[in-house]
Amino acid sequence: MTKTTLTFVAILAGLGVPPARAQGDDFSKVEIEATKISGSVTMLTGAGGNIGVSAGPDGILIVDDQFAPLAPKIKAALASIAPGAKLAFVLNTHFHGDHTGGNATLGREATIVAQENVRARLAAKPSPKEALPVVTFRESVTLWWNGEEIEVVHVPHGHTDGDSVIFFKSSNVVHMGDQFFNGTFPFVDLASGGDLAGYVKNVGDVLARIPAGAKIIPGHGPLATIDDLKRFQRMLQTTVEHVRKEIAAGVSLEDAKKAGLPEEWKSWATDFVPVERWVETVYTSLAKK
Repeated sequence: MTKTTLTFVAILAGLGVPPARAQGDDFSKVEIEATKISGSVTMLTGAGGNIGVSAGPDGILIVDDQFAPLAPKIKAALASIAPGAKLAFVLNTHFHGDHTGGNATLGREATIVAQENVRARLAAKPSPKEALPVVTFRESVTLWWNGEEIEVVHVPHGHTDGDSVIFFKSSNVVHMGDQFFNGTFPFVDLASGGDLAGYVKNVGDVLARIPAGAKIIPGHGPLATIDDLKRFQRMLQTTVEHVRKEIAAGVSLEDAKKAGLPEEWKSWATDFVPVERWVETVYTSLAKK
C-alpha cells in the first residue's frame, strides 16, 4: 500500500470506521522514523498522527501514540532515542484512534494526560481502563519536564471538542495535533464537537502567540515552519470565503461540490479529504450559521 492509502486507512480506523485489515497486516510494514528537532524534542512518524517526544534526564514524555498494533515499534523507537529511559507521560492531543490507539499498551507504564473531553469520548467507545487519561484538565496544564516548561492548552471546538496544542517552551517546538494538517485539507469532525469557525480561529490564535523560529509538529504531514502554518491559514480563509460567496449567490451544495475550488488549492486534496469533501464541510458549516 502507498503511504497515502495507508494513512487513509489509518484515519478511517481511528474514527471507528473498520476498513478491511485496518488493524492487521496494513501496519506490519510500517516503519517508525525519528527526526530530531531541537532541544529535547524529536518527532516520530509512522501511520496515523505524528508523535512528539521529549527525552532527557527526567525520562520520556510523548505526545500521541498512533495505533495499538504499532505500540511495540513505538517503544523500540523510544528506546533508540533514549536507551534505558522510562516512558513517564503520554499526552493526547484529542481522542481519535490514530492518535490514541497506543494508549492501551503505553498506559500500563505511563500516565496519560488529556483534556477532559478526551477521557469522556474514549470512555464512551468504550476503551479499556489502561487507555483512559488519568490526569485531565479543562483549559490548560503545565508539565515541567527535562528542563523545560511544557504547556498544554485546550483549543475549543476546532478539530473536535477536546483538542490541545502543546508548547515546548525551551526547545521552541509546538505540537498542534490535528489543528494542523500540513499541506492538505483538514478533517473537521463535526460529529464530535468540531467546528469550522473554531478551527480557523484556533489556527489564528496559535499564530498570534507562537515564538519566532518555532518548529511545528502537525497532526499529519511533514515537520513545519511558521510559514507553513500561515499557508495553511491562508488556504482555510480563502476556501471558506470562496464557498461563502457561492452560498450567497444561491449555489446548491451539490453544484458547489461539482464546481470544486480554484486551481491553487486542488493539490491540497487527499484520498481522505478530497476537494468535494472539504467543500461539503465548509458549505455545511456555513449554512448552519
